[in-house]
Amino acid sequence: MAESDDALVAAVAAGDAAACRRLVDRHLGRLLAFAQRMLGSRADAEDVAQDAFLALWKEAGRWRPDGSATVSTWLTRVTYNRAIDRLRRQPSVALDAVPEPPDPGAGAEAGLQRARVSRRVAEALAQLPERQRAAILLSHYEGQGNREIGEALGVGVEAVESLLARGRRALRQALAAERADLMGEV
Repeated sequence: MAESDDALVAAVAAGDAAACRRLVDRHLGRLLAFAQRMLGSRADAEDVAQDAFLALWKEAGRWRPDGSATVSTWLTRVTYNRAIDRLRRQPSVALDAVPEPPDPGAGAEAGLQRARVSRRVAEALAQLPERQRAAILLSHYEGQGNREIGEALGVGVEAVESLLARGRRALRQALAAERADLMGEV
């Protein structure tokens, strides 16, 4: 049976590098995806995720599994904070620099349309205030619930609901003029 995150953090606090590797294996993919969507850069996302795991290594001895937060939520919170710090240091992020992954199953035209829609949605997301963007990314791309999002962002569930509603409304408005074209409607 797999060890719990809390047990692994306790082992990390005792200096167990293998336990730290198991936590990295368990959470790195999700944190990288979240950070890359926040930052628009794979290299920056890797730096942010590395910082999050370095913080875990340094702070493992202070972790108390009291049920108020999970290790996963704490790592998401650290990743979010590091991403916001990086965004504030960088005046703008060139979203065009983010390569679209190839889709071997789709035709060229469908792939181009999908890439264009993804690019426009990413551009619209990038224009949202940081907390609205993070709430939408955590909800729609990471599949997290409002409670988890609230813990990661340091706000209550009602605030998360408000962030999501305002972010979705802003996205609809930003993309409204292009809706038919983006949806492939004639």
